[in-house]
Order: sequence, then C-alpha cells, then structure tokens
Amino acid sequence: MTVLTRGANTAISEAPATVAVTGTTPGSVDLFVFQVDNTRKVRSDDDLVFFNNPASPDRTVTLDADGQVRLDLPAIDAGIDMIVIAVSVDETVPGPLSAVPTLAVSLSQPGGETITAAIDGLTSERSAVLLEVYRRNGEWKARNVSAGWDGGLVALVTEHGVAVDDTPAEPATTPGPAQLPTAPPPAPAATTPLAAVVDAAGVRTVPAEARLSLEKRQKLDLRKQEVTKVLLTKGARNYVGRVILVIDKTGSMSRRYSGGEVAEIVRRMVPVATQLDSDGQLEAYLYGVKFAKLPDVTVDRVDEWIDDYIHLHGRHGGIDYDRQIGGINDEIPIMSEVIAGLDRDTSVPTLVLFFTDGGFNKRTAIQKLIRQASSRPAFWQFIGIGRSGFGVLEKLDSLSGRVVDNAGFFAVDNVDGLPDGRLYELLLSEYPDWLRAARAANILT
Repeated sequence: MTVLTRGANTAISEAPATVAVTGTTPGSVDLFVFQVDNTRKVRSDDDLVFFNNPASPDRTVTLDADGQVRLDLPAIDAGIDMIVIAVSVDETVPGPLSAVPTLAVSLSQPGGETITAAIDGLTSERSAVLLEVYRRNGEWKARNVSAGWDGGLVALVTEHGVAVDDTPAEPATTPGPAQLPTAPPPAPAATTPLAAVVDAAGVRTVPAEARLSLEKRQKLDLRKQEVTKVLLTKGARNYVGRVILVIDKTGSMSRRYSGGEVAEIVRRMVPVATQLDSDGQLEAYLYGVKFAKLPDVTVDRVDEWIDDYIHLHGRHGGIDYDRQIGGINDEIPIMSEVIAGLDRDTSVPTLVLFFTDGGFNKRTAIQKLIRQASSRPAFWQFIGIGRSGFGVLEKLDSLSGRVVDNAGFFAVDNVDGLPDGRLYELLLSEYPDWLRAARAANILT
C-alpha cells in the first residue's frame, strides 16, 4: 500500500479505478466529484457528479450510494484534465471536517496496489478537496490535496466553476441533475482564535491558509514541506517563535524591485513564517539610511501586501519612502531597532532574515551590534544579493567576542535562480545549530 502525505503525488495506470471515501453520508458530509479542464473549471453542470447527479452522461464517472467513485480512466473524455474528489459538510451539520473522525480516501485499480491519501492538516474547513486524479505528460497521476475552505459548499463549487444561487429557490417538481443543495448561511464569527496545527509529517498549518485559493494553497504546501524538511533533517525542535524580514530599499536595488525579485522574496519567506512564527505572520521592515516598520505579511494577503508596500519611491501606507526611508544604506538604525525589540522571554526564538545587495561599511559598529545581540534570543541570517562587496558580513563566522555564533551569511547572484529546496537549505541550515547553542547557553529555554 502506498500512503500519500499531503501534497504528494504518484503515478497510476490507465485502467479503471475505484476511489473509496469513508466518513461521508448524504445530508451530513456530502461527496462531490468534479471533472475539470485545463482551467480547473467544469465545462458544464454535467461535469459535476454528486448524490443528486450520480453519474456523468457518458458514465465514465459514477458515484455509488456507499461512497465509492468509479472512474473509467481509459474512456475519460480528452477534454478532461483532472478529476477532483471533494467533500463538504451539510449546512444543517455543525462543525468542521476535522471533526469527522472516519474521513479517509483511497484509490485502487485491478492488479495494482492501493493508494491511501492521509487526510492531514484540516482545521476549520467545512469543504475540502481530498484527492486529485489528473493527466500529466500522457500518464495518469493521483495527488493528495487535503485542503479546502471555511466557506463550505459555496466556496467549493465556485472554485470549480459551478454557479450557485445563494437565495432559496422555489421547489422544482422535477429537479435537474445538477441541482445543488441550498447554500449555507454565513458561519458565525469565531469566539476564540484558531490555533495552528501540525500534521504527521511535521508540517505546520496556520488558520489563515484556509482563505487561500486551492492553487495558492498547493504551492504554499510544497514550499512548507521544503522548509520542514530542512528543519527536521537538522534536528530542530521547539523552534516556533518569531520571524522578522528586513529588505534593503536603496537605489542599487532598483532592478531587483522592478524585475519582481523582491516581491518573490516576500512570497518565499511566507512559508518560513508559517513554520517558525507563532502566529504564522511575517514581521517586515524596509530600510535605507533609515527604516520603516510595515504591517505584518499574512499568508492570505501576500499579493495585496506586495502591491501596497514593495516600492522604491513614493508614498505608500502613510509612509514617505523617499524621506522616511531614503535611498542609501545605513544598517545601524535598523539593526539597533530589531535588537531593541527582541523579546527577552527566553522561550521565544527569533529568526531575522536580512536581504541586502551590499554596503555594510560601518564595520566596527556592526560588529559591536552583532556581539551585543549574541546574548539575545535571535539568529541573524544575512542574504547578500548580487556581486557587491559585503564587508563584515563575509567574516561573521570568525567574529570573536560573542556568547554564541548568532549570525550566518551567504550570497547569491539572483534569489529567483535558486530552487525552493536549495534556498531554504541555505536560509535555515545554521538556525537549528544556533537553537541548540542558545539553549546550552541559557539564552533560550
């Protein structure tokens, strides 16, 4: 038996397949099957198979009353790129999918081994995609998705191109095959904040991820897995605390901003925050000769945040980027600010991710700050962008006079040129070593 963790995929044969979903009962937890094209949308209502429409017109996809989905893969229309197996809690039933203890999905084929998708990471979602069966380079594959939406049925079907009238309709004497259940009313506001959860593979999910589109969530999941892989390989434990992002906003960074490299840096640091920051948010600063503290980057509003704040000039979010931040670099004010704000609670480790294209000319002052910070619960990871001289940063490993080695440095020509796995390896490989050293020195408990 093959067990797919969340986000993992495997090849399957082009033979009839049976997908068994347990934990579903019509009117309680409903099962839906979407046949979608390369836009990830259904072509018409006929491409939606569920209890009110238990078979596609050509009967290549059928749904049994006991929760078995039959897929005649050799006969699936060439216009179908993916078959999506999904579930949704009925509007009359309280609680999220994570409260359904028997929810599980497996795929079997004649003469082949059974593939089971582990349903991990669901928290407050009332609808979710469990499994995707899709074509890739001429072969069929299956992927464990285990991701969904707090918005329930409406969010699920809308994501896959099915229109829903959210007002009660007059009863039809003969319901059409794709007549959907009435849309649920808005869920009441939560009285207490939802906590992050950690799945069996050690990947952490924060509540805001439920508001992402399925496509964005899948990409985020892959990056989170790469972050977790580095941390677990290095034996990191009890590492959740704070993540602070500092980005150089000087004139020499112009090409990095205009070309989208800085925007992509922000996107790729968010998965780090989901794994290492207690609330999954990324504290952010831009700096030049001075600095500006920006609103935290949240996982569900990354693109909007980038549009609002990743600029070299102008006025954004009430901040005058030219006058309040400036266009030349001086690292002392921003480093002093971060050090002053470090939590003295010895149970909270902080990771500072500092992106710059060079400068750092105040060697003595910078060394003094790094030594000062070595008794605080923070590790500084400096990332040099480009081929400029990085001065004192290149000699951090041999800097004397520190309680522990609290800083690392690496340089790359272009961050975009690094695959996710390699980037996270460079970013995080020294952090677990610092955690152990800081605990040994009673900087962390």
